[in-house]
Amino acid sequence: MEGPWLIKRMACRRSISSGSPVSPYRRNPRLIDYSASKGAIVSFARSLSPALASRKICANAVAPGPIWMPLIPATFSTEHVKNFGKHVARTGQPEEVAPCYLFLAHDNGSCISGQVLHPNGGEVMNT
Repeated sequence: MEGPWLIKRMACRRSISSGSPVSPYRRNPRLIDYSASKGAIVSFARSLSPALASRKICANAVAPGPIWMPLIPATFSTEHVKNFGKHVARTGQPEEVAPCYLFLAHDNGSCISGQVLHPNGGEVMNT
């Protein structure tokens, strides 16, 4: 059976999903090198998308944050940890980021390419 649903399902046969924290979208004078390197991941996904379109491969990125991980209290001051994620409705958990990758790898995400998903508790990102 043919129809519009068939075109959508066949949009992408494969998927590449990169991970980048939210840092390239925020200004932080203490994380210049880190933000630049993570911004390169975002640019990589966006540039890879049109390069692989003819091969039916989708390329995207996921940029979560703030996500509560053991890294937060282990690397930041007590004051920073106390205020971590206060600018959003709530901080996320690592297991809440995984569905973004699954969606992009699934047939339901086959019409998305060159995009960045932001599981971040409600912070608006101008991407």
